Amino acid sequence: MSHDLALARKAAWTLSRSLMASVILFRVEDQFGFVEATEFDGEEASIIHEYDPYA
Repeated sequence: MSHDLALARKAAWTLSRSLMASVILFRVEDQFGFVEATEFDGEEASIIHEYDPYA
């Protein structure tokens, strides 16, 4: 989790490209996190962006 949105975006994009898998960037309160899309089980309203390496 990170308090810096720019850092979280860059890390999520890098992870997506490294794993060649979709990664979801989400917000919880005042922090940002990211996880592989197949592992995300949170609220859809908390999703900021989904990084798809094939798009």
